Amino acid sequence: MKRNLSNLDRGVRAVVGVLLIALYAMGTLSGTLGLVLAILGGVFLVTAAVAFCPLYLPFKFSTFK
Repeated sequence: MKRNLSNLDRGVRAVVGVLLIALYAMGTLSGTLGLVLAILGGVFLVTAAVAFCPLYLPFKFSTFK
């Protein structure tokens, strides 16, 4: 996998991921929507950790210079 996320993009994804998971864990987000957003937060954390977003590939998009 070739890196396609900049450090800023990774940081934003990590913060949003932690925030979504924390809101679900605290009960602020609940139900099906809360679960979906918590899973999305987990995906954000994984993509931030590996510096690669598979959704960028089809569009040949990269924030990494």
